[in-house]
Amino acid sequence: MKNRISYSKIIAGTMTWGSWGKKLSKEEISHLIGYCVENGITTFDHADIYGGYENEEVFGNGFFHSKVPRERVQLITKCGIQYVCEARDNTVKHYDYSKDYIIWSAERSLTKLKTDYLDLFLLHRPSPLMQPDEIAEAIHHLQKEGKIREFGVSNFSPSQIALLETVIPVSANQVEFSLTAEKLMYDGTFDDCIMHNRTAMAWSPLGSYFRKKNKARKRIKKVMKRLKKKYEADSSQILLAWILKHPSKVHPVIGTTNKERLMASVKATEIDLELEDWFLLLVASQGHKVP
Repeated sequence: MKNRISYSKIIAGTMTWGSWGKKLSKEEISHLIGYCVENGITTFDHADIYGGYENEEVFGNGFFHSKVPRERVQLITKCGIQYVCEARDNTVKHYDYSKDYIIWSAERSLTKLKTDYLDLFLLHRPSPLMQPDEIAEAIHHLQKEGKIREFGVSNFSPSQIALLETVIPVSANQVEFSLTAEKLMYDGTFDDCIMHNRTAMAWSPLGSYFRKKNKARKRIKKVMKRLKKKYEADSSQILLAWILKHPSKVHPVIGTTNKERLMASVKATEIDLELEDWFLLLVASQGHKVP
């Protein structure tokens, strides 16, 4: 697998830019896009369901207003989740990976994002009913028409990716990964990314450190106190640096809209945690010595 597209090391996650979060105006989104691009964050991550299927349009309006050249950014979006909300006549949350739906969803995202192509198009979550041949037909159709450049998945296991790769190449896998959600280092997910040169992306890269007051956080905080001083960094930067040291070359997807936090995230890419410091954090999170 050889990826053709270079994504920024830090990716801007847009889930909270609209109604599910900050409810930014067109002007605020325009300004934030420009700020991100000027500071090296050129990749923007979306999903059709964000904001009850309205977030892409909110971003698209801001992007059009920003006048940032399309070739300077990389746009990612996802499809497949049929969400129960006012915008859809669904009675239960489910997944739809039929050929017609995949094509319709991609074309809808293109319209809302005000772009002619998507740099990366992901299946949002695996479905027990997905049929690789039908998915491949849809993706080949979209690629032939120039509507998507790369195809990938999100939250897929190595075996689920292998199933798809019987008929179509998969260039990326976006998964939950952080110091407090590190299981993917052991189940083959990142081994698969390394072996096949698949782009690895991590959502919720700060994990539960700032959200849960538990024993793990207490242990990590104790280690963090020394490391923050040693690396002249804040806790978020240390957590990102921990992710960035993994050999799968993970791209963290950052959900903040705060400029200072965005810049701090970019600066985290300059931190090279020493080997023992990386393991000190791992042990603190897990609560036991490595085997």
